[in-house]
Amino acid sequence: MALTVGELARALDAQGWGDLSLPVTGAAEPANTVPVGPEGGLIAMAMAPKYADGLKPGSMAILAQGMDPEEYGLRAAIFAPRPRLLLAGLTRTFDPGPDIAPGIHPTAVIDPTARIGAGAAIGAFVVIGADVVIGQGARIASHVSVGRGARLGREALLREGARIGHGVSAGDRLIMQPGAVIGGDGFSFVTPEESGIEEIRRSLGTREGFVPQHWTRIHSLGGVEIGDDVEIGANATIDRGTIRATRIGRGTKIDNLVQIGHNVVVGADCLLCGLVGIAGSSRVGDRVILAGQVGVSDNIEIGDDVIAGGATKIFSRVPAGRVILGNPAVKMETQMEIQKAVRRLPRFAQQLAKLQETVTRLLDKG
Repeated sequence: MALTVGELARALDAQGWGDLSLPVTGAAEPANTVPVGPEGGLIAMAMAPKYADGLKPGSMAILAQGMDPEEYGLRAAIFAPRPRLLLAGLTRTFDPGPDIAPGIHPTAVIDPTARIGAGAAIGAFVVIGADVVIGQGARIASHVSVGRGARLGREALLREGARIGHGVSAGDRLIMQPGAVIGGDGFSFVTPEESGIEEIRRSLGTREGFVPQHWTRIHSLGGVEIGDDVEIGANATIDRGTIRATRIGRGTKIDNLVQIGHNVVVGADCLLCGLVGIAGSSRVGDRVILAGQVGVSDNIEIGDDVIAGGATKIFSRVPAGRVILGNPAVKMETQMEIQKAVRRLPRFAQQLAKLQETVTRLLDKG
């Protein structure tokens, strides 16, 4: 796919400069671009002055506002008022997406009661169950399975090996990366008598005795409900609810290897980064960001606009708008003071040892 510099600038709602008729065939880092002729070529991503050293005279580039294309000898340029937002548009323009042929592959197994929208592309060895409804324009790669009664909106993209359980519903433009699973059973078990877990919650850690226990499954009767424009990363899992549905709000993006437990409610426009784990029945507000390896205990409420730094462990309610860090989670500024204090401990230990020596000498003299 090739666009002229002018066409690309208009598509990105950005300002073009120089020879706007040059074709752009893709993007690359400055070091991997060359001067271009009338046939065009790759456009360099130099959206900050620190990346400009690799620019070559006669090439094309995307520059930050205020950078001078003539200084670098460029033939054409596009100015990025917000570089990363422009990068999103640029990559979308040149991303061909997965190679899924139009139509339904002959090895796909589709129940006759399933309804597939117009323009679907369904790959090899896909299995679609009874009473499934899939909206128009879906792209479903090989080895995907969609369980009985699932409902998917328009323009879904399900990558290789994705799994959707029975009774799951999702809005428009759902994206599932390879190996993602929606709608597995929740991890919920009970013992005939009070379990050790219940005992330590009641006693805050004291065990009165130990008895043999066996676990009985609590089945998952609820589904999973997902809003529009949700993306689910590779090998991420979202468990179905016990009675009510597990819910993911519109626009939320879920990274690889994230685990969301049964009955969890996640709000709109959240970012859940890699290896986040949210235990059952917790509620996460809108626009919450949980960085990598954040853990959320069960039945916790996290307010809107909370940001949790990497590896934070959340064991109690978090008010709206708070920035937290650490294990256990505290305000970020508090955690920074804790870290400063920890770094001072060796010096304090040395000072204490010297003070003990001084006191001992004084006592010996007395």
